[in-house]
Amino acid sequence: MLKTRETVYTARRFGGTVRVPGDKSIAHRALLLGSLAEGQQVIEGLPPSRDVESTARCVRKLGGAVDTLPDGRVVVFEQARPTSKISLNAGNSGTTARLLCGLAAGRGIACTIDGDESLRRRPMERVAGPLGKMGARVITSPGGTLPLSVSPRSLTGHVHRPETASAQVKSALLIAGLFATGETTVIETTPTRDHTERMLAAMGVAVESDGNAVTVSGGATPIGTTVSIPGDFSSAAVFLATAACLPGSTVHVLSTGTNPRRTTFLDVLSAMGCVVERSEERISGGEPSATLTVTGTELRAVTVDDPSVVTGMIDEFPLLAVVATCARGTTTVHGASELRRKESDRIDAMARNLRALGAHVDEFEDGFAIHGPCAMHAGRVSSYGDHRVAMAMAVAALMARGDTIIEGASDVAVSYPDFFNDLRILLR
Repeated sequence: MLKTRETVYTARRFGGTVRVPGDKSIAHRALLLGSLAEGQQVIEGLPPSRDVESTARCVRKLGGAVDTLPDGRVVVFEQARPTSKISLNAGNSGTTARLLCGLAAGRGIACTIDGDESLRRRPMERVAGPLGKMGARVITSPGGTLPLSVSPRSLTGHVHRPETASAQVKSALLIAGLFATGETTVIETTPTRDHTERMLAAMGVAVESDGNAVTVSGGATPIGTTVSIPGDFSSAAVFLATAACLPGSTVHVLSTGTNPRRTTFLDVLSAMGCVVERSEERISGGEPSATLTVTGTELRAVTVDDPSVVTGMIDEFPLLAVVATCARGTTTVHGASELRRKESDRIDAMARNLRALGAHVDEFEDGFAIHGPCAMHAGRVSSYGDHRVAMAMAVAALMARGDTIIEGASDVAVSYPDFFNDLRILLR
């Protein structure tokens, strides 16, 4: 059982080989699209995270079967669609909530969608509004948050230009577009994760991509296939960041997803002076993977303010903040205000935590500046209810002198239940 509080000690050594859980972004889509498919969807490597369990529960309430085979693979197929209004709970998962919104609107399923306290603070109007332009009736709570309700309506294809770059919004609109009359196009200002497009194509759906525009046609039916889920890059990044902070340390993370729209953090580590290598590269179900190796060295500060870079590493900014404490110079981030609307306000959470360990952090509305290298000391920090913050602060604690206590450590179960066990193995 995960402890709500973990004590992390100063690292004396770090390195080795590890395999992280499957990518939950891909797992959500494999389950949800599998529930729409003709035939069976077979999923290999489904991660045992709380967020993915939330999606599986919702798929079952939507009338889908989610069965685990003796060999650990998971089979998803449609059984009977609900005929009355249902209640769906997305837990802590913004991906689950937003993609469910598009699926329910497209399938004409009457439902309410809710989540935990953290998810209830996250913006949902950004998906409800565009779906409304297709004819959907999606009513959020005051403030544009959960809980929300979806009522059955016929949909018409639309050309969307979302104000905020969001793979979740794009995915919800593309899924709804499968059931709309005509074509549905999403044109982004900055390209976001393309897991949905890749998976739809692997399931036989014609997906047209032209620059930052993606189009699907109504009436297309996904065909069930076998989806092999690579290791989650954002989880792998925790160990890569740890090696980066400890000169001479080398870590190998096996079979990790290397989708180009997910791995921007590797480019930033390289710019900071790390040696980054890829080996055993392969592609399965349209998703590339490889063994990733990082060797730590003396680090130098960087500036991150390019919109495409910010979008490409939105989940790795807590880790960048920690790596910046080990780099010479001032690492500056701008254009990342979306961090304030994640599972926590990640700018505020990381600034508070790192200051508690003695780091020099300036906080901006859209980012931060960290003056390094910092001689950090032990202290007491918090996850602020955010799995990414909890893991990032475990890395920071390894760099601090003494024993650091992480409150809310069990929040790592949202994406990586065995995180602290695997971390300890690499510290031996």
